[in-house]
Amino acid sequence: MQPVSPSGYDPREFPPFAVTVDIVVFTILHDALHVLLIERGQDPFEGCMALPGGFVRPDESLDEAAARELEEETGLTKKEAYLEQLRTYGAPYRDPRMRVITSAYWAVCSSLVIPEAGGDAAFALLAPMSEIESGSISLAFDHRDILQDALERLRGKLEYTSVGARFCPPEFTISSLRRAYEAIWETRLDPGNFHRNVQRSPSFKKVRRKPAVVGRKGGRPASLWTAPKVEPLTSAPLARRHKSPMRPARGSD
Repeated sequence: MQPVSPSGYDPREFPPFAVTVDIVVFTILHDALHVLLIERGQDPFEGCMALPGGFVRPDESLDEAAARELEEETGLTKKEAYLEQLRTYGAPYRDPRMRVITSAYWAVCSSLVIPEAGGDAAFALLAPMSEIESGSISLAFDHRDILQDALERLRGKLEYTSVGARFCPPEFTISSLRRAYEAIWETRLDPGNFHRNVQRSPSFKKVRRKPAVVGRKGGRPASLWTAPKVEPLTSAPLARRHKSPMRPARGSD
């Protein structure tokens, strides 16, 4: 039911503004962290790369708008990808069209097919995070700040949650999970320690199957694991992030 404005209240007395959602979609490709970008097909910032997103419709919440944009841009639903709100950005002149407040989200997909561009996007691509951090790819609006904040949130949450498993298929090997950590943190981890920490953590479940028969060449296939949901790690971290890679200062692009 539509709310009724109080008597004597005139919303036209206040400056108008719009609300958008922007989504940082992370995935790992060729053992490197990538992010989904679109090239804007119209002003403002025509021809520049940007994060996918759009205006919030009058009849939807922020979470509903983010889920809709995620599905439109990637073809994935919230059940198929991890989606979390990051923070709100509202600098007065962040959008040259009008006052626009954006609620930023970040998402993790284990596999992502580059979607066909539509709307105000000329085309879409999966860009290596390293190229964005080095300044080789500049972004429209304040999307570089949003992306850096999302990256820091992701890198931090690897230490105390099981979100890293969302970069892997539903059933994965411990080695593939370790490679995801290494790609995101841009460092090498000790395989033995990582393997033991995964085995000890109640957040990860070993897939129970009949024992594989040893073949003529010897050796059984690696065990498969699963992480049913993203949750805090109740045991010690799987690994610790020791050093943050150098990144250009904000506003340098």
